[in-house]
Amino acid sequence: MLLLRTQLGSTLRGHRLRQHRTLRDVSGAARVSLGYLSEVERGQKEASSELLASICDALDVELADLLAEVSLGMRSATSGDVRPLAQPDAAPAAEEEQVTEDAAAEPALALVGAPARPAARRGEAVSLAA
Repeated sequence: MLLLRTQLGSTLRGHRLRQHRTLRDVSGAARVSLGYLSEVERGQKEASSELLASICDALDVELADLLAEVSLGMRSATSGDVRPLAQPDAAPAAEEEQVTEDAAAEPALALVGAPARPAARRGEAVSLAA
């Protein structure tokens, strides 16, 4: 059985080695003991969310990206292939598939009661104040 801590440690070690960094370097940057980081990488210790965040900061890796990578690794290790996380139950209706250019250009966030405004161009400031 593949454990989360094993896959997590392996993924962290992979990031560290690809950056050609030592345990000492990363442990110092993450403010965790060298021995504890080594145990986390070997899957012998469960890392808290705070510790993971600190290690990710030291490795310049987003925590969400690390967790997604671990998830994919666990899927491929247990099933032999990687499948999408979500499988649609059925194809959407034809009218839902059509998106007009006007609808695509509208902002995703609209204020209730506020008149619709054209989407801001890149670099322009957008104010949510009425």
